[in-house]
Amino acid sequence: MDFDLRLVRYFTVVAEYGNFGRAATRLHLAQPSLSRQIQRLEAQLGARLFDRSPQGTSLTDAGQAFLPRARILLQEAEQAARTARAAAQPRTVTIGCGEGLVITACVQELRRRHPDGQVRTRHLDWRDTRALSEGRVDALVVYRPLPFPTDGFRVTKLHEEPRVLVTSVSHPLANEEAVSLRALSDEELVACVSTPVVWSTPKPVGDRPPPPPPAIDDSYEDKLELIATGHCVAIFPAGDRRAAVREDIALVPVIDTDPCEVVLVTRAGDPNPLLGPLEDVARTLLGTASRRENSALPVS
Repeated sequence: MDFDLRLVRYFTVVAEYGNFGRAATRLHLAQPSLSRQIQRLEAQLGARLFDRSPQGTSLTDAGQAFLPRARILLQEAEQAARTARAAAQPRTVTIGCGEGLVITACVQELRRRHPDGQVRTRHLDWRDTRALSEGRVDALVVYRPLPFPTDGFRVTKLHEEPRVLVTSVSHPLANEEAVSLRALSDEELVACVSTPVVWSTPKPVGDRPPPPPPAIDDSYEDKLELIATGHCVAIFPAGDRRAAVREDIALVPVIDTDPCEVVLVTRAGDPNPLLGPLEDVARTLLGTASRRENSALPVS
């Protein structure tokens, strides 16, 4: 049977979300178009894959049986594509970079060592959790926690970073040399599931009522506005300097919280010949010893 792998991927996304509307948004498709594509796949298979009702979408027995095989089919197809790309010339590697991290030095050094290769970068936000598994990038340099299961991936720890309190310049703690978590006992701190950032629940300021909590679609800049206006605080990795450019926001070291880990993530068994050199470069330039040496340099 000739499968259209695009339809198989559509099926797995609908199965994951259990809702055609949310799956269509994830796939950047109109919902009627997605429904037609799933119907095409069902016609090819000769079996109904989903039960649709006003309460939502659920897998049929046939859909439940097909789902694990569909995922294996997509993984095998991607592995075949990666093997072909690795054997092709010129060699290429695309490095994904998580929010708040800078990998310019690594990219430049990898290009210097391998001038015959093509080294590309893709900056990702915290919602782009499938870039590595879908083959849009070949490696990730990100903070833990990882927003996906690590089965089938190789995770290499590069270094640890302390954390800083991010607050408005008018906050009582803004001028402290360092703070303890005990000083934040009045704040309701909520850790993000897929990033190392901790946000506090917005509070009223003076006679102004609190704004609603940050929504899942709010951007990083939207959330910084809540900090700058004094409605909430956050705890960031110290290496994430994006907030430092704002004059209305202060960064204060936090002395009694666990550090953040920066890791390099690749697919286990990926034959790309540039991944080994990338790991060597990342360990050298982003490794713990390198970070200690850089932190000892004077700040201008």
